Amino acid sequence: MPWAEYCYNTSFQTALKTTPFQVVYGRLPPSLLSNEPGLAKLPAVDRQLMDRDEFLADIRDRLLHAQDLMRAQHDRHHREVEFQVRD
Repeated sequence: MPWAEYCYNTSFQTALKTTPFQVVYGRLPPSLLSNEPGLAKLPAVDRQLMDRDEFLADIRDRLLHAQDLMRAQHDRHHREVEFQVRD
């Protein structure tokens, strides 16, 4: 769950025009070190970092997909309306 929270809080939000992390803390979120397979001394650590990277990529894809669905839903029911004075 913490990785999903990290993905959400470090993802750009169009309504905020920034990330939730930046709104709360006033600075860019910390970046994760990229994992290069085989650099860890223990195979278990290497596997855990690979799993983390796969999970983060999957969560980011899901968040983007959810944003696309919400945008499509909004666009389907949204219409531009202009009013004149005294309308």
